[in-house]
Amino acid sequence: MADTGRGALRTGTEPAAPRTVLAAAALWLVVALLAARQTAAVLALPPQRRLTDLETWFGENGVLRMGGSLYGPGDSAFTGTPFAGLALRPLTRAAEQSLGVGWTFATLLLVVALGLVTVRLLPGPLSRRATLFAAPAVLVLLVVSVPVRNTFTLGQTSILPVLLVLLAFLPGRSPRAAGLLTGVAAALQPTVLLFAALLWAAGRRRAAATTAGTFAVCSALAWAASPADSWTYWLRHAAGAGLGASPDAPANQSLHGLLLRLGLQGPLEIGLFLLAAAAVVVVGLRRAARLAADGQWLTAVAVAGCAAVVVSPTAWQHQQLWILLAAAGRVGRRRADRLVWPVAVVLVMTLHRDALLPNVAWAGVIGENAPLLAALAAACAVPFLSRADPAWRRPVPGACAPPVPGAGRVPLLRSWPRPLFRPNLVLELLLIRVGYWAYSWVRSEAPGGRELAEGHGRQILGIERALGIDIELSFNLLVARTGWLEQSMNVAYSTFHFLVPLSLLGYMYWRRPARYRWGRTTLALATLLGLIGFWAYPLAPPRLMPGLGFVDTAHGPQDLDNPDFGALTGISNQYAAMPSLHLGWALWCAVVVWRLTPALLPRLLGALYPVLTAVVIVGTANHYLLDAAGGVVVVAAGFGLRWLLLGPVAEDRAAGAAGKAREGREDREGREGRDPAEGAGGARPDGADGRADEPGAGAEARGVPGADGAGRVPAQAEPASEQEPASRPEAAPAQAPAQAPAQAQAPEPEREPEPPAGVVTAPAGGPVAGAGRKGAAGRD
Repeated sequence: MADTGRGALRTGTEPAAPRTVLAAAALWLVVALLAARQTAAVLALPPQRRLTDLETWFGENGVLRMGGSLYGPGDSAFTGTPFAGLALRPLTRAAEQSLGVGWTFATLLLVVALGLVTVRLLPGPLSRRATLFAAPAVLVLLVVSVPVRNTFTLGQTSILPVLLVLLAFLPGRSPRAAGLLTGVAAALQPTVLLFAALLWAAGRRRAAATTAGTFAVCSALAWAASPADSWTYWLRHAAGAGLGASPDAPANQSLHGLLLRLGLQGPLEIGLFLLAAAAVVVVGLRRAARLAADGQWLTAVAVAGCAAVVVSPTAWQHQQLWILLAAAGRVGRRRADRLVWPVAVVLVMTLHRDALLPNVAWAGVIGENAPLLAALAAACAVPFLSRADPAWRRPVPGACAPPVPGAGRVPLLRSWPRPLFRPNLVLELLLIRVGYWAYSWVRSEAPGGRELAEGHGRQILGIERALGIDIELSFNLLVARTGWLEQSMNVAYSTFHFLVPLSLLGYMYWRRPARYRWGRTTLALATLLGLIGFWAYPLAPPRLMPGLGFVDTAHGPQDLDNPDFGALTGISNQYAAMPSLHLGWALWCAVVVWRLTPALLPRLLGALYPVLTAVVIVGTANHYLLDAAGGVVVVAAGFGLRWLLLGPVAEDRAAGAAGKAREGREDREGREGRDPAEGAGGARPDGADGRADEPGAGAEARGVPGADGAGRVPAQAEPASEQEPASRPEAAPAQAPAQAPAQAQAPEPEREPEPPAGVVTAPAGGPVAGAGRKGAAGRD
């Protein structure tokens, strides 16, 4: 343990680059700003909403309670252990205001200490760059997490047990000190006693015994000082299970709370809970012990803490900090999979449940219990990698396009990786869902004052009248008078806006991964620019302009003094019409279809789709013609901004590199008197047989005997003949030495599209040139 901990602090001797130091300083500035904002937000709350759990201690004259029961009338005012009450007795003479300020700043210091100790427990060795960024990054995640924000607001002590346990597992900690720290933490939060079992399983039996003894002594002291309170907490309420809010509240993210929310009651629920809790404890502690033996003490502590969250009778938001620590575990042997687990944990512990899944039917149930599911997964299911696994430090890379040749300063991010493989589907779905939730929230919060929006509407109509294009009213009345036309346009407006873009994204993800990344990025940039428009220019759509005669084809006649548009009224800002993202997304679809296929019919249908969308949004009185023009502008800007940042599409550059390599090979073969059409080993060149887009086609096309779909030759395969051009260095570029061991020791669980000739592969240590074939990205 000591060696592992010291390894976490070992860094390279090379000095950090100036840009790296500036970036780390900027991150520390973000930490300071977030901490100041959190402190100010707590202190700015009115007294009745600030430090509500701490205020249960206040007695007469604004000082802490000096006598009587800690748990107050109804035994529900205070939820901590009797030992926690004993520890806070010295503060009984503190005034309420000064105590609140001091408590808030003390909590902030505890968060800082927790972040620094967490970094100390990261498995090493860490590079100089990782050391610079680790501490501020961890502090940012802590400050924005729900448990820490909840602790600040309530005035709870839940950060202290976590900090004490992490201090107990620091390298070089003596068994006595480790046991004392863990025992005091267990006296503050009883489920921390699980760490005594972890210490025992990890071979630190003296520390485990000291933990149990310290917990017993602290609890006995509290019992001697407050026998009535101790009786109430330990016996009447079964270790505090009946204190605080109702245990079936959504904030209780324990297995007991989930069973109660599912409708189970009485002996059946208790028996089922005890059986499931016993299974979670056994599995979780065994996994934590294996991680501890592997030197991953931070992940081991997190796994044991997640098991404690699951089996605790009540696990309120401020007690769920263990789940966030589980993000330190490494999962996935491929580079594309490495971020899935930490991103999922961070999103669960920082965002509202509606951001992860829509609050409907079964999805709402999963979102409501997302922290519990994350804790259960960390304790029992997530396959954390061993440090002996080759993928621990060097995950299996994916194929990347060659670097972009610089033309002046464009693209700005020419060194950014250009992957050709599919991104992880779970990660993509998470980011798309959270991105759309953020888009909906920002749109709903955009300025939407009626007078301002209607004034802008009159401006738009005035401009169109001056240009002679104010056709919205006449066309809207025509649609309203034609029943079949009205119904079809309403269906088109509410259906195609999401169906067509999502279908195209799904097709590109499966068949054209590099093109998918291009399309996803441009669509996100265009939508972001649209949000800026909603904020800068609130605009009432034609159907909300009073006295002009427009007909709302979807909702019928409305009282514009009190409009009611069903669910849309509560979830969407109705005065966000400029620009029209209906038209913008439709234009994006047309451009994507045009780039995906050379076939005439799909291109024609794609070009007609934005025209149809423009007709629909005007006919239903949802947008003006100038709104449609705004949609065109933001989409064009999205494509332009993406090109400015990243340059041409990776798929196009890979195809170009493959073509140049093929031309060079043909020139060499022509000089040697062979038919260039035969290629290496008598095979046709890549793509000549029409299989360039098929997985595994490149290795077969080059005639490499025994090659798998990734173009690799097994060790038992016979070497190529001396007459085969593929055996020559100029015909088959050598595989990078940093890449070959990773492929041999950790084969890919799922085959990725292969790189074209001249493609760059980006392993853990940096980009490495490698030879390959034209992959599933295909050609335009």
